[in-house]
Parts: sequence; structure tokens; C-alpha cells
Amino acid sequence: MSKRHQINARTRDVVRQTDAARKSFMTGDSFQNFTARVGLGTQNQSSGSSYGLDLVSRNRVQMEAVYRSSWVAGQAVDVVAMDMTRGGIEIDSDMQPADKDKLNTAMERLQIWNQLCENVKWSRLYGGSIAVILIDGQRPETPLRIDTISKGQFKGVMILDRWVVEPSLENLVTEYGPCLGKPKYYHVVADAQALMNQKIHYSRVIRLEGVQLPYWQRIAENGWGQSVLERLWDRLIAFDSTTAGTAQLVYKAHLRTLSIKDLRMLIASGGKSLEAVFKQIDMIRQLQTNEGLTVLDAEDTFETHQYSFGGLSDVLLRFGEQLSGALQIPLVRLFGQSPSGLNSSGDSDLRTYYDNVASWQDRDLRPGVTTLLEVLARSVLGKPLPDGFDFKFVPLWQLTDTEKADVGAKDTESVVKAYDAQIIGRATALKELRQSSQTTGLWTNITDEEIKEAEDEPPPSMSETGQDDADAPPNKRPEEKPNSDKNQ
Repeated sequence: MSKRHQINARTRDVVRQTDAARKSFMTGDSFQNFTARVGLGTQNQSSGSSYGLDLVSRNRVQMEAVYRSSWVAGQAVDVVAMDMTRGGIEIDSDMQPADKDKLNTAMERLQIWNQLCENVKWSRLYGGSIAVILIDGQRPETPLRIDTISKGQFKGVMILDRWVVEPSLENLVTEYGPCLGKPKYYHVVADAQALMNQKIHYSRVIRLEGVQLPYWQRIAENGWGQSVLERLWDRLIAFDSTTAGTAQLVYKAHLRTLSIKDLRMLIASGGKSLEAVFKQIDMIRQLQTNEGLTVLDAEDTFETHQYSFGGLSDVLLRFGEQLSGALQIPLVRLFGQSPSGLNSSGDSDLRTYYDNVASWQDRDLRPGVTTLLEVLARSVLGKPLPDGFDFKFVPLWQLTDTEKADVGAKDTESVVKAYDAQIIGRATALKELRQSSQTTGLWTNITDEEIKEAEDEPPPSMSETGQDDADAPPNKRPEEKPNSDKNQ
């Protein structure tokens, strides 16, 4: 064998030995110490732990029982739904103010925000809910065509949770878009409060799923999500159990014990001896008042034992913090509890929570609200929404009167400076001031007529602005009139 072949053979042997050694010492993706039995897979108690599927979202009766009986569960479901819908929207468009008022009035009259709040609630509780868009004179099983809606046809929305509708799992949406793969129809059960036994097209519903699930889990839930209570089920039970156990300890906070000589023998013998013991105990209870005496035999012993509740408040607080973290709702909003510590007002927690609510509004509510506004425009105004139409949800964090006054003064100063520098015209300045009124509350009385008059005004001359003609830009200088003397 040549020297090169010997080297290659020796190299292959080293590689085989290295692979064998690596396989014999292969461990899991975690720290492990088999000698000390530390880490997962080392025959300790932690290695026996696992995660199971409670699947409590499938038990409708249990979901309703916890919602009705546990105020914490009720808060977990209701708080986010109410915060997502209590502010309403601000229409950001060039629409006439009268048209904006008509749309807002129609939403209040039809209780759109109350219905959307209910839709969010039942989706969070059950894991799914739909809001059916009610169009008078149109068949619900047909696709929604907004351009066919005439004035007065829109009658509001109807909320149906996942337990009163049956999605068509074998007939799914095949058109490309956000609804691809979702059920094409929803069949309303006979026990529903309205629309019984009707088939509703997916384009006529606003669908919410609670906590969204991966594909196979979603199939197991008939296409729905899961309840927000399922993930924190064990922590919810621990919190309520600790609270109930603490309340039970109140009855044992002050225990009294009476030691009687030969009590076991007296109980065994019974008769008048045992009756005498009971009579003595009754006498002690009658005389043992705040100013009474405890009369005992010389050989009897009476003692009192008090229970200390120290540490229980910390335990309850820690369980509450776990619920707060799981729900992404701060303690000050979930429990109405003021934060502890120096200079702690809870403002930062609320700001973070309100930012989360804003993201949930854009993710879950914006598509449905956009569709409702398009339907409302046809039904109330008799025309489609203008190009560039947009809206924003009213921020939950509101400025104080001092902060509004400060912001208003700065905005007004900026607009006035831009107008004095001839960067903007008077009409634009009035529009900017009125637009800032949504935040500051100032300049709300600027009317459309005033803006229209400002638009019709001729531009100011250089003499009015105090600017010399020579210093003006070339496009702003007045045209020179021909001099008759020079021409001559």
C-alpha cells in the first residue's frame, strides 16, 4: 500500500471514531448534568412535566359558566372589547362636514359600535363570532355588491357567535384575497335568535376568531380560533382558588381551644357525664363576652390561636400579575388597582396598553369598519365614498386641558408664521387650524363659508405684505409698464 493510501485510510478511521464519539455523547438542546440530575431528560421531577390540551374552548357550557361566575374572566373578555369600540372613529377625508355628521349619526342610530363590541366579546369568549350585515331586500346567500345598495336599505348588523352558525367546511372561498380558504357560507341553526335556518354569504359577515390557531388546530375547531381564557385556564383557577382559600381562612383567624382532663373517657362513657361537659361548654359561651369571664375547672386549659395573613397579599398580587401579562392588560385596567411604589401612576402601563389596543383595532376592526362605511355611504348619502377616503380610530389616551392648551398654542403659532411668510394662503391656514381642533378643541367655529371666502380672495399685493418690489422673487414682482417717454 502506498504512503498516500495509508494516510487516507488513517484519516477515514479518525473520522469514524470522531463520529462515534459524537453520537455517544449527543444530548438534547438544553443544559444537562446526569450526575446531579439537573436539566430535562435526567430523570428528575422537571423531566416528568409536559403540556396538554385542555380544549376548554369546545365546552360552551363551561365557557358560559366561568364568564358568568368569575369577575376576572368577565374582565378578561369585556375590557379589550369595550376599549376597542368605545372611542369611535374620526373621518379623515375631504367630505362635506354635513356628510360626516350623517355617517356618524347613522352609526349611533344603528348602534354599530355596540354591536361590534358584542362581536369582539363573543369572539374572545368562544373563539369565534360573526357580525352579519343586514341589507333590506337582498338575499343573504348572495354575494354583497355595494353598488346595488340604495338609500335606506342598510338596517345594521346582527351578531351570531360560533355556536349558532355552522360554517361550510367543504365549500371554501377560492378567490384570491384575505378570505381565501375561509368558509364560503354560514348556516344559521334553528335555535338562533334571528335569521334561523338561513345561509349567509361570507362577503356579508365580519368574522372574528378570538385567538387564532395554526391550520390543523383550526380544522379541529371547525375553522374557528380558541377562547382567550384557554391559555390562562390554570392561572385563572389558581387565582380564584387562592382568593377563595384566603376568604375561608377568615373563619379560622381566631381559634379557641379548651383542654378538659379525661375528655376521651367522658365521651366514651356518655350519659350524664358527657351532658355535663356540653353544659359546661354552653355556659362558657354564654358568659364569654367582651367583659365576661371564662369559668373553667382548675385542671382545664383554655387557649386562643390567631392566624397571620402575612404574605397572602403578595401571593394574590403575583397571580394577578400573571393574568395581567397573559392578557396584555395592565393591573390598573384589569383590576382597577393603583400601582405601588414611589412616583408610580400607571400612565406608562396604560400608554403601552392603549398602543396595543390601537394595533388590535387596525388588525381586527378596520376591514369590517371600512366595509360598513362603504355600505353606510350608499344607504345614508346615496353615493359612494370619495377617492382618498380614510379614517382613524380615536386615540384612547386623551390630553389634559393644560396639554391641549399648550399644543394648541404651538400649532397656532406655527400656522401664523407660515402664513406671514407667505408659505401658505389664508384658506390653507384656516383649514390647518380647524383640523387641529380635533386634538386641541380650539378653532372649532371656523366654518366652510369662511374658508370658501378666503379661497376666493385675491392674493395679497407686495405693498400689503410690506415687501419691496425689488426684494421680491422674480415671479412675485409686478410687471413693469412701458414708459412712453423712453419709447419716444
